[in-house]
Amino acid sequence: MYLGWTTTGRMYYVREWHIASVLTSGKDFCDRLTSTELYDPSTRMWTTTGHMKYGRQWHAESILRNGKVLAIGRMDDKSHLKSTELYDPSRGTWTTTGDLNIPRNGHTVFLLTNGKVLVTGGIGKGRCLNSSELYDLSSGTWTTAGSMNYPRDYHTASVLKNGKVLVSGGESVFGLLSTTELYDSSTGTWTTTGNMNYARNLHTESVLTNGKMLIIGEDNYEVLNIAELYSLF
Repeated sequence: MYLGWTTTGRMYYVREWHIASVLTSGKDFCDRLTSTELYDPSTRMWTTTGHMKYGRQWHAESILRNGKVLAIGRMDDKSHLKSTELYDPSRGTWTTTGDLNIPRNGHTVFLLTNGKVLVTGGIGKGRCLNSSELYDLSSGTWTTAGSMNYPRDYHTASVLKNGKVLVSGGESVFGLLSTTELYDSSTGTWTTTGNMNYARNLHTESVLTNGKMLIIGEDNYEVLNIAELYSLF
């Protein structure tokens, strides 16, 4: 087997700052502005699908337990957005759902083990945010959750094997952050944990099979090739 890169089918629209999610059908879902497309790996072809109601870039997505895709906030051509929308892959259509309490850009989103969606931080109303919100699919509404100890945007979040969410790095009015925090969905509270060795934003997190967290890359001032491991125990 050839372990390399090969070109595949071209999208219908050129894109940047877009988002992609893998659907349960195995197809890859990609969007920017209002247009959306589906990639089928079996045919290597793209097909257009339903348009979102609001144009978006730098937004966030989460695949819900029912297979729908939740698109959240970020920016259109003029401002930060608090609107959210649901994509139904069985129908190829978008419907609006509950608005965020605060418009956000540069936030993170993650599906919790209880089925709710957690949104943290970002930029909203002209300031860096430490607030977080929870989306309940059954009611289609957002409720405020516990606030992080540090305002941050362009940070990263992942769910650990114990169900807690680790948020790391990002940026605030004080510059890049090395701080990390843990969210406990059973109590709705945030607690600080060990600082990273390097301040980072726009980096990635990956939960390894041994339960440790691998943090890679970068910051806005000096791109890093240094990786770090986080262990909960």
